[in-house]
Amino acid sequence: MPTGTADLHHLLAQLDLEEKVELLTGFDFWTTVPIPKIGLRAMVLSDGPAGVRGPVWDERSPSLNLPSATSLASAWDTDLAYRYGAAAASEARRKGVDVVLGPTINLHRSPLGGRHFECFSEDPTLTAELAVAYVRGLQDNGVAATPKHYVANDSETDRFTVDVRADERTLRELYLLPFERAVTEASAWTIMSSYNSVNGTTMTENDLLETPLSSEWGFDGVVISDWTAVRSLAAAPAAQDLVMPGPNGPWGAALVEAVRAGTVPEHAIDRKVLRLLRLAERVGALGDAAPAAPAPLDGRAFVRAASIEGTVLLTNDGELPWRASALTRVAVIGHNARDARTQGGGSATVIPEAVVSPLDAVRAALPDAVVEYALGAVVQEGVAEIPLARLTNPVTGGPGLAVEFLDADGTSLFVEHRRSTALVWFGGDAPIERAAKLVLRTVYTPADSETVKLGFATAKRGRVHADGVLVVEDDPAVSGTDLGASFLSPGSATATLSTVAGTPIEIVAEFDLANSGHALDNALSVTLGFAPDDSDPEGLIARAVDAARAADVVLVVVGTNSKVESEGFDRENLDLPGRQDDLVRGVAAVNPHTVVVVNAGAPVLLPWRDNVAAVLLGHFGGQEFGAAIADVLLGAAEPGGRLATTWPAAMADVPVLSTTPSDGALRYDEGVHIGYRAWLKAGAVPAFGFGSGLGYTTWTFDKLEVSPDGDGAFTARVAVTNTGARAGKHVVQVYAERPDSTVDRPVRWLVGFAPVRLAPGESASVDIAVPARAFAHWDAGWQCEPGAFTLLAGSSVADLPVTATVTLP
Repeated sequence: MPTGTADLHHLLAQLDLEEKVELLTGFDFWTTVPIPKIGLRAMVLSDGPAGVRGPVWDERSPSLNLPSATSLASAWDTDLAYRYGAAAASEARRKGVDVVLGPTINLHRSPLGGRHFECFSEDPTLTAELAVAYVRGLQDNGVAATPKHYVANDSETDRFTVDVRADERTLRELYLLPFERAVTEASAWTIMSSYNSVNGTTMTENDLLETPLSSEWGFDGVVISDWTAVRSLAAAPAAQDLVMPGPNGPWGAALVEAVRAGTVPEHAIDRKVLRLLRLAERVGALGDAAPAAPAPLDGRAFVRAASIEGTVLLTNDGELPWRASALTRVAVIGHNARDARTQGGGSATVIPEAVVSPLDAVRAALPDAVVEYALGAVVQEGVAEIPLARLTNPVTGGPGLAVEFLDADGTSLFVEHRRSTALVWFGGDAPIERAAKLVLRTVYTPADSETVKLGFATAKRGRVHADGVLVVEDDPAVSGTDLGASFLSPGSATATLSTVAGTPIEIVAEFDLANSGHALDNALSVTLGFAPDDSDPEGLIARAVDAARAADVVLVVVGTNSKVESEGFDRENLDLPGRQDDLVRGVAAVNPHTVVVVNAGAPVLLPWRDNVAAVLLGHFGGQEFGAAIADVLLGAAEPGGRLATTWPAAMADVPVLSTTPSDGALRYDEGVHIGYRAWLKAGAVPAFGFGSGLGYTTWTFDKLEVSPDGDGAFTARVAVTNTGARAGKHVVQVYAERPDSTVDRPVRWLVGFAPVRLAPGESASVDIAVPARAFAHWDAGWQCEPGAFTLLAGSSVADLPVTATVTLP
């Protein structure tokens, strides 16, 4: 078993140039190249970070669907983040995965960022603390973490080509900070380089991969490219180590030739190979090396608990918690109440075995009450999969559908039997590159007599027949130029079909598979299904209002959809899709006991927030989202979350908003002033500020005392009391100010935090470490301005009742 650098060099010496270069490009979409003669097996990489999908995207191999990153961040709890990483490690090993591609630690620079849900926060310190804990949770359990996307990949518009222009101070203090701490404090084993350029150079070729990542921070792991991010041999002399996916790429034989020609030094290749071998040793893929074994996991229980901890009570006029024994009739309203979004869209998607919706959970929690459901407003855009219970595979006779890939002559190349009509091949055995046609066959037995909108969503030309009659044939338009977006969130084509309850319909769908020569040609996304009936929006609202009028209390679940929050594109606005705002207003007008749950991973506008009894933010809460919401609504659990990003009242108020490049460049001219820092600088007031959130009890902050720890660090001791009648959780937050600074500083910035849980009437002193770097700024190096800084402690960036002063020499 290799035990150190000398052993790895010995293995390196056994490889010729071609073998070394071969190691530097993936073997396929998800694995690395094995070399048995040195005891090196293939390493398996998998998308995360809110679950581990594994090397296939397949409902027959389900995954634990963890709460989204914004939910985890809203718990403000590093212990929970560590357990979250450990849960991901347990899932990874169950699926044979060595490297999890997460956490995503880019920042919420703008609320329009399409991948906002996948990142932790607008604040670099909160993001860094959670990143360190998540990485440790994974790697202490023998699985490599991959903090991503290095660096400044904070929005999706033109992500392959955009050049982010940011000065060094902005990069060091904000965007690099979470990566720095993931490396220096958690020893991350890999890092993912991003698609974008920074200050003129694409990140896979950028000097930032060497300095500060390796030369200053001591990173000794593998820099993995985002998929297809390496474009040329120019990345080879840089500190870019592994090209993904494979087996094709810009290196290969061209890199061998470049080394032999002397244009790329062989020692640069050797360094990359040694890093790959070190990673293999760490994850147990080299010789008889054995990684740590993850602890057993009760996955669904963990997801439920984590979702509760991230649930934020934004407003409450005394309505919550509800008493179950007092409820006889409850109206549950909203598309997302029945079809909850448990995760954002894109490559982070996992397929859970089961999802508990808010409607399911409320019905289960209130068995003696009448629970009436109304859709209220359509949220879904495009087609969604057909329920499995309504499908019969014509070949096997079991539930599901038959899938067949054909060549140009109609010869069958590959057959499989699936249990979902939402199908993605992202690696795996399907011969997508060789096939000319994909055919899906199933028998659909409708539950109702109605007119439905049958169709498909894909980036390919397709047609659907029902009982031998052509229903729809189209080539759905692909919006934009982002190949990932067109693959992961394609357009839909539908046509109407009349059904009779109980009468089976034979459905055959065909899709033409054209090869474009792109690396994603071996990936395919197709959904066969129904689009929602949106022909009578006023009627939907009226029926919901009628249900609300007759109920003791009303639960309205509003939220976003996959066309709003997903990888590959940014948001156009912050509005809830469809007629959901009108729905809430209508329901609240007839029932004063209306509680709204927001099922979104990023800020949305809530113009009715002052007209309802309570607003509860559930984020994308994972597969137990509904159960967690029911626990909080009925008082079985405390809403444990506080906002990890600012929620505006109007889009026009947002001080840093644009994600659209100009002449190919996106300029971070706001410098260090993003998120709440920008709001404070602008003097603007949001709907809900950073760090805010309520619980079911009350608190006082009694005192802040500060003691020096040496080398410019301090401990802030905050005395707090639970003054309410029930046990609860609060998040103690400490910020710094320097209003007379000669440096362009934020008005206020977060320097530390800690959750606290106390019984009624109990007091405690909460110690929060404030490192010396919390006071430093970057000016050709880390500098500390001498003089007095004010520390403030409290419940949010805008509620800081106790203060103390520290003086730096």
